[in-house]
Amino acid sequence: MTPTVFPCYASADREIAAGIAAFLERGAEVRVFLEEGEIRPCEDMAQKAREGRMADMVLVLFSRHSLPPRWPRGQWEDALVREPAEEGVRMAFVKCDDCAPPRVLVPQFQLYSLELAGLRQVKRWVRNKTATYAPQMHLCGFVDAGDLEVLGIATADRPGTETVGSAALAFAFARAYREDFDETLALECGDRTLTALAGDLAAQLGLRLEGDLQANLERLNDFCSARRFLLLLLDVRTSAFPDLLFGGHCSTLIATGALPEPVPMDPLREIQHAFTHLDPKADWSELCRLARMGRRLTRDQGRFAECYELIEQWHAAAELRYDCAVLDESARELVWILEGWGRTDEARRIEYRRATEFDEQMTLPF
Repeated sequence: MTPTVFPCYASADREIAAGIAAFLERGAEVRVFLEEGEIRPCEDMAQKAREGRMADMVLVLFSRHSLPPRWPRGQWEDALVREPAEEGVRMAFVKCDDCAPPRVLVPQFQLYSLELAGLRQVKRWVRNKTATYAPQMHLCGFVDAGDLEVLGIATADRPGTETVGSAALAFAFARAYREDFDETLALECGDRTLTALAGDLAAQLGLRLEGDLQANLERLNDFCSARRFLLLLLDVRTSAFPDLLFGGHCSTLIATGALPEPVPMDPLREIQHAFTHLDPKADWSELCRLARMGRRLTRDQGRFAECYELIEQWHAAAELRYDCAVLDESARELVWILEGWGRTDEARRIEYRRATEFDEQMTLPF
């Protein structure tokens, strides 16, 4: 369910309260009870704070308009301190002008005007989450603070997509604004296929996607667009992958510049690289070993779209060499995956060709 915030504020402070509400709803995935939080002439701050505990969080806006000249501790201590603690309701105090609230109620935030720095502090308190991924400092390099601020307005204060020419700037942004996102996900694009990138992203998210590429992209879109993620698309050499721009609550930062240092490849990615950059002089038996290893890795991880892509590449390479044994083996694998996806017509066509062309020409054991 969407978290809720109840701002307690005087009528004269409505502009500040409305600005906070708009900023939070745009960038923190919360619902703000703005109308309900206004203190009416017959109410006081303590009454309104008690009413506010219907929400998950209460923001109390202190100002000369909301604080009485004299406010004995017995009138506010239960409503603003003891009762919220007993009920587990998060409550924060915002100082909006030069008023003097009780010393015990130290304001966490000062927001004399709707400046971004103060609004972001409030938003981060509301979100109470920090992305675990933080690029190492040496990858960030030196970047201009103004560039970071522009990206912050475009993609951290609200969902959005931006393109930068430097991977260092993308890393610096991810580090500086990690409190504004539930998680940061990084994909090195380079010349990798969309199928491989989708599988990589799903693995980072802990999702087991067993469908074909289109089904996997739809599942990723549903999952990511509903969450406040930051997706870094790094080393994008051609047009950005539109299928990885999820929208919704998700922000995307596209970096077209080269990476500061090479990204280590895991075994599956090394195998995928070998087949997308196929060397005609490569040892065929070694390629077959890699294909079978890739088949096992992708099957074990439920990454069948990548398995299908790899086996298709292996099958095409076998056709160039007219290796009937491999053609038969790879065709059987393609049929098995297609049948699992319910694409029976395609499976039948491949099976017919396998049975009529490859199976008959295999060397018989007698």
